[in-house]
Amino acid sequence: MDPKRRALEAFLVVSSKMGDRQAMSQLVDLRGPSLLAHAARLLGNADDAEDAVQHAWIDIFRGLRRLQDVRAFPAWAHRIVTRRCAKLIRGEIRDRAIRDQLMAEPEPPPTGAAEVCDDARHIRRAIDCLPPNHRATLALFYLEEMGVADVAVALEIPVGTVKSRLSAARAKLKEILKGDHHD
Repeated sequence: MDPKRRALEAFLVVSSKMGDRQAMSQLVDLRGPSLLAHAARLLGNADDAEDAVQHAWIDIFRGLRRLQDVRAFPAWAHRIVTRRCAKLIRGEIRDRAIRDQLMAEPEPPPTGAAEVCDDARHIRRAIDCLPPNHRATLALFYLEEMGVADVAVALEIPVGTVKSRLSAARAKLKEILKGDHHD
C-alpha cells in the first residue's frame, strides 16, 4: 500500500475509533477487499469468505478502541479475519471432510494478454497445490506486502514459522513450476 493510502487508513482508523460512522464505512471500502481476498484464500469459497469478513468487521469495530498503534491495523484486522475463518472451518469439519474444501476448483484469473493469462493460470495452479497455511503466508507477504512480523501477527504464529513457511512454499513452487511436481 502506498504511503498516501497508509496515511488515509491511519486517519480512518483514528476517526473510526472516535465513532465516526462515515470513516468506518470508508475503512471498510479501503481495507475490505484485502480482507476478503485473505478470507477467500483461507476458505477457498467466496460465499464463506464474505460471511467471515462481515462477522470480522463487527469484531474489528468492537475491538478498535483497544488498538493502540493505528499502524498495526492491517495485521490486526487480518488476524481477526484469520480467527473468523478458523471458526468457520472448525464448524465445517463437523459437516464435511476437509478434502472437499481442498479439491475445490480455483477461480480463473482475470483476463488479459494471452501469455500473461497462461502464466498467471500456471502460477495460480502451482499456488493452489500448496497447503492453505502456505498460501495464506505467501499472500500476506507478497500480495499484501506485509513484513514477516506483521504476517506472524495476522496468522497468530511465531516469526520463525512465517520464515519457514515462506521458505517451504518458495521451494515447493519452484519444484512445481519447473515441472518436477507429479500429482
